[in-house]
Amino acid sequence: MRPVTEFILNMSAGNSGDVLPVMESFYTIQGEGYHSGRPAFFIRLGGCDIGCVWCDVKESWSSTGHPMKSCEEIVAEALQEPSRFVVITGGEPALYDLTRLTRLLHEKVFEIAVETSGAYPLTGEWDWICVSPKKFKAPLQENLEKAHELKVVINHTSDFDWAEKNAAAVLKHCKLFLQPEYDKFEKHIPPIIDYVKLHPEWSISLQTHRFYTVMYNRNSY
Repeated sequence: MRPVTEFILNMSAGNSGDVLPVMESFYTIQGEGYHSGRPAFFIRLGGCDIGCVWCDVKESWSSTGHPMKSCEEIVAEALQEPSRFVVITGGEPALYDLTRLTRLLHEKVFEIAVETSGAYPLTGEWDWICVSPKKFKAPLQENLEKAHELKVVINHTSDFDWAEKNAAAVLKHCKLFLQPEYDKFEKHIPPIIDYVKLHPEWSISLQTHRFYTVMYNRNSY
């Protein structure tokens, strides 16, 4: 797990949200959760101290070494694609002030979603908030109450209890998803199916973009 001080320094070093460390941005198909299957422009910000062992984008953990882009540059890139659905992810995007970026995106009539662990206060204007809580750094209650979607990765049998603990804190309208850890898919998907059948308030989320990549040998999903 990376020290929190690195992120504090990064945020305080002249970063008022006007410029952000963009590890990568790309146009793709949303592969998981409620909006799975929708074309979306992804903005992946660098910086995360959660340290998920299953993380498939560990390059995003560092808050340094990524191009610093102005909000105007980011929006201009998004406007090059036909979809007006944007997903801001990381890393942990809540480490930064996203007020300006989301405001500019809304001015261009984008629908904006965020994927966050919920561990830090969330700034910005959002149409969809997906909280994916991690045991390593528990989510804030305020973020759980804002969540439109709760997506819990199942990597161990104890994660079902963790999922229910967080589900008890969200509001009634929040969509509930259980997602098998991809590298242990065959192990975890049978108990997830059984669990969802017994607890129909939950749905299953699959990382369909990972399957696309394997099937078509493409890295652009």
